[in-house]
Amino acid sequence: MKKNKKLSLIEVISMAVGTMIGASIFSIFGLGAKIAGNDLPEAFILSGIYALVVAYSYAILGGKIISNAGPIAFILKGLGDSIVTGALSILMWLTYVISVSLFVKGFAGYLLPFIHVESTTFAVGIVEVIVISFFTALNFFGSKSVGRAEFYIVLVKLLILLVFILGGFMTINWGMAKPGFDTVHTTGLLNASIIFSFHIWVSDLLQMHLKI
Repeated sequence: MKKNKKLSLIEVISMAVGTMIGASIFSIFGLGAKIAGNDLPEAFILSGIYALVVAYSYAILGGKIISNAGPIAFILKGLGDSIVTGALSILMWLTYVISVSLFVKGFAGYLLPFIHVESTTFAVGIVEVIVISFFTALNFFGSKSVGRAEFYIVLVKLLILLVFILGGFMTINWGMAKPGFDTVHTTGLLNASIIFSFHIWVSDLLQMHLKI
């Protein structure tokens, strides 16, 4: 394995943005949109506020506690080396496993129809194994190589999203985006914002473990 080199600012941003796009937009957006309904824009705004709070706390703590352990280093500093810290560490890694499985399953769900292959369990499994193997191999070249690759991957993602954004603005029906403030709509709004913000939070956790 090559020695890790320091990541540039643009590479760090690319890794953070890439993870959040994969988690919140490509993988979980449909579920959040279904729950939020017409309140989807407000759900995104709320999740953005949650993300700002998390980002602020990580910025302050990350500047004072420098460690590859990421958020676990914060807990270790505050609670000490205890069973609670160990349990939270295991829980965090389980969260990573679930997140990675979500990413690759979402990628397979997009790729197979795009190349006109039936989305059977076997086909999805093959794509998942290939994707995980590719990025696992890439990590052996160090975080610098991962950051460089992520920059180009994010560039492609943003170009794809730009096409949908432009197309969406040309066909948007603003009447459908009118928020509702009754109990049902408010509950859907809050639930959707939590779903979106959870994956942003997981994305932040993943980035905190990078050697920068």
